Amino acid sequence: MVENVIIIGGGPAGLAVALYTARAGLSPLLFAGSPPGGQLMLTSDVENYPGFESILGPELIQKYRVHVQKFGVKIIDQNITKVDFSNTLHTVNTVEKSYQSKSIIIATGAKAIWLGLENETRLRGKGVSACATCDAFFFKNKVVAVVGGGDTAMEETLTLTKFASKVYLIHRRDQFRASKIMQDRVLKNSKVEIIWNTVVVDVLGENKVEALKLKKITDGSESELEVGGLFLAIGHKPDTDIFARQVELDAKGYIITSERFFLELAKVKSQNSNVKSTIQSEKLEEMKEKFNLDHHSATSVEGVFAAGDCVDYIYRQAGTAVGMGIEAALDVEKWLENNS
Repeated sequence: MVENVIIIGGGPAGLAVALYTARAGLSPLLFAGSPPGGQLMLTSDVENYPGFESILGPELIQKYRVHVQKFGVKIIDQNITKVDFSNTLHTVNTVEKSYQSKSIIIATGAKAIWLGLENETRLRGKGVSACATCDAFFFKNKVVAVVGGGDTAMEETLTLTKFASKVYLIHRRDQFRASKIMQDRVLKNSKVEIIWNTVVVDVLGENKVEALKLKKITDGSESELEVGGLFLAIGHKPDTDIFARQVELDAKGYIITSERFFLELAKVKSQNSNVKSTIQSEKLEEMKEKFNLDHHSATSVEGVFAAGDCVDYIYRQAGTAVGMGIEAALDVEKWLENNS
């Protein structure tokens, strides 16, 4: 049997795709992964998703799954282990079976990079976070720490200063790699204190974050820092390994869609010296023939689309993932009308 639409990913983007394509009569098949649900399954209280004053991440996902199943979406809680997009009909494989589809929508998301500490994992959602935009509100008038040295770390730090009484920014080197403008904003903020040449070696606390154990890179000395929260800003890794050499990815592994391609191309051609492309101009030239603006969520392969955090390296919010999923669903509906 050949499917109309196969969706890879069971987080907010994938479920949004499923809802819209099901209501369009396309009978989508959704591979939600194992365990299913994406990053929201690791999130405790969600207070910034429209329509819910407060809801647990797993509960929000479950409500969405029930919603899409009412429209007949078939959900398989298995991982896709291999794909082949080289033919007109695209093939995806689980460990058990092979499936073919006229169109594919990739919505596999991305994962925050963590320090790998046992207590960091235990206290995740209890003071340990990787998203200040999501969780800063919970740290009003508290002392918190951010780990990182890039633009994301600067942005997280500045977001937290709007709520926290003090923010320690911990970096393992003696200088940041962030852009100068972002560094200047952080360094000028009176709420921020920088801790250079230092790493976090443990997170202390029974039921919530109470302190950090720090180690100085220069001399190996250890100390404790009392904080009520720890925010990791050392990067994200998109779940796109199986799509390498199948669709165009950027240097960090994010899927390049038509919308991203033409935005980066515009940056290269811009006369504004402050506007920099995140993709090398030579690579953009090589990709020119693979993209068109008819479908913003289209990848470099005909009939393959992408949405959510595996594409979005900037916002990474459940709400923006849903919006991208809706966009991809409408794109694939139009594409199928023109290619059936």
